[in-house]
Amino acid sequence: MVDVTPKEPTSRRALARGRVVMNTETTSLVARGSINKGDVLSVARVAGIQAAKRASDLIPLCHPLLVGSVLVNFRIEDTFIEVEAQVDTVDRTGVEMEALTAVTVACLTIYDMCKSVDRSMEITDVALWEKTGGRTGSYRRVEEPLDSGSHPD
Repeated sequence: MVDVTPKEPTSRRALARGRVVMNTETTSLVARGSINKGDVLSVARVAGIQAAKRASDLIPLCHPLLVGSVLVNFRIEDTFIEVEAQVDTVDRTGVEMEALTAVTVACLTIYDMCKSVDRSMEITDVALWEKTGGRTGSYRRVEEPLDSGSHPD
């Protein structure tokens, strides 16, 4: 592990996002609360929070951190559910891995709860969107414009 003991604890935040792409009927079932396994988004939220708190148990050489807060939110569109996780701490190293782990596990939970009705789902676009604090300062992902040449006329 990288030695972070000489660093001063500072306020740090990370925001990550990912998507579970699915059939429109599946997103409709989730939105209506009609998936047989239960309330998909509530379970996925708790799974994401637990995952953020356990990131260092899952990822070798990841520092265990005192996570101050974890927020997991969802946006339902016709063909996907977007998961967003924000993790905050005051510590010597950042919480990017905790935010990415929260998003990934929340996406996996959505997949698990919906797989009986849609085996074609895909987990996509898991990425760090923002981070603040620490020696390297702030980072914000720039959304890339759509390539107009890739769409048929």
